[in-house]
Amino acid sequence: MIRHNRIIENLVGAKTNGVLVPDPIVEMPKNVKKPKHVRSPFHVALTATDAPYSKWQCRIMYYWYKQKKDLPDSEMGGFTRILHSGSPDNLMDEIPTMVVDPLPEGLDRGYVVLNRPWAFVQWLENATIEEEYILMAEPDHIFIRPLPNLAHERYPAAFPFFYIKPEQNEKIVRKFYPEEHGPVTNVDPIGNSPVIIRKDLLQKIAPTWMNVSLKMKQDPETDKVFGWVLEMYAYAVASALHGVQHILRKDFMLQPPWDLETGKKFIIHYTYGCDYNLKGELTYGKIGEWRFDKRSHLRGPPPRNLSLPPPGVPESVVTLVKMVNEATANIPNWDTS
Repeated sequence: MIRHNRIIENLVGAKTNGVLVPDPIVEMPKNVKKPKHVRSPFHVALTATDAPYSKWQCRIMYYWYKQKKDLPDSEMGGFTRILHSGSPDNLMDEIPTMVVDPLPEGLDRGYVVLNRPWAFVQWLENATIEEEYILMAEPDHIFIRPLPNLAHERYPAAFPFFYIKPEQNEKIVRKFYPEEHGPVTNVDPIGNSPVIIRKDLLQKIAPTWMNVSLKMKQDPETDKVFGWVLEMYAYAVASALHGVQHILRKDFMLQPPWDLETGKKFIIHYTYGCDYNLKGELTYGKIGEWRFDKRSHLRGPPPRNLSLPPPGVPESVVTLVKMVNEATANIPNWDTS
């Protein structure tokens, strides 16, 4: 499915009713916990480009979505790859996809992630989404367990990132979240992904998220301090401006090599390189004798049957490589990514 939408001409001001809300929620309040027998399916959506680097990750991600979707305890519904290249690619028949427009040339200032909120705005305006909830995911996510709906009504669920620190960056956050809106603790330590959120809440937040992202990028101080996580801060601020706070779920996701075991977590996020010597010792910051790093495959997919890590490497890294290998072994025409 292809959609071309209007060019952005004016930034829409963020709206909020100014109501103070509690500090960030770590666990779902008991009075809003849903009965176990009630199923609340969510639509899985991720944004992507048509670059080979993005394509091979999307193929692995979609493979594992299909493996886990119909298992017990899963509440995963439909799936959409929101392709913000402006034109279709060679994965249209393999992965359910909607094509949307990128930002006008030059507006992202070389920060391609700024296209993510704009892509969600277009998708939410034009797509028919049957599910009441949406999971915002990323190409470098792998589902390791069936994922239930961790959100409930006005409380979306999100993963808390240790490097998103609104309180420590209050001076900058206040440029976009003025004091009259409430304490800076209203801004959750999160990004937009992974997040499970009610569709109507995201429809309100997404335009504000887009506008705040652009304004942050246009502010030199904010751009310098927030850097590659700027768009994550923008989502957190936009949510707070709308009085929305999140259930913080550390079990939502793990990030090798720092998280050593998959345990009972639901998603592997392989954003960090995994470098080890042959003794199984981490050599982060130095290319290892054994390594798996997605950035080693910018121009095309990794080969099938990657070598497994040496003895002593954490279970999380071993599981990651085994799951990549299983996916690539079963995806047809893998080398054509």
